[in-house]
Amino acid sequence: MVHDEDLLLAVLNSAPVVDGTQTDALQGAGGSELVERFGGTGSAEEMFCVRQVRDLLHEVIRDGADVTELTSIVSSAALTPQVTATGIAWELQAPPDERLAIRAALAWSDVIQKLPGRLRACANTECNLFLIDHSRPGSARWCSMATCGNRMKARSHARRQRTA
Repeated sequence: MVHDEDLLLAVLNSAPVVDGTQTDALQGAGGSELVERFGGTGSAEEMFCVRQVRDLLHEVIRDGADVTELTSIVSSAALTPQVTATGIAWELQAPPDERLAIRAALAWSDVIQKLPGRLRACANTECNLFLIDHSRPGSARWCSMATCGNRMKARSHARRQRTA
């Protein structure tokens, strides 16, 4: 089974701050499109499970919350081996409405094990997005250099100009 960083970031970043207000991209047609892009169905139960894992992962990553609450999300899952000519692939066995949330939790686990310290919240405190830092030095701070990085650097420059 492939653990999907794109799915993880899509789920984590589905609660962006727009004009100073946190939004929920998992609502309505946009939410259905988001989960369908990753093989989901968009059912109400699936959306509930995805929101639940998103909110728990936000607390774990931002606040260092207790990870044991994720147990309730993954408890119905099992990974079964599928032997192929290219090796062993792991297939996720889980109730259909829980699969996407479990895949996101598995992706989170995979990232924090393979890239410790590289999954983090954007350094812009007004932003609610996350990034996975793949840079060599591991010094990425913003979800996007074009938006948050530029804003934060402009603010820092303006602050220096005012004090000078």
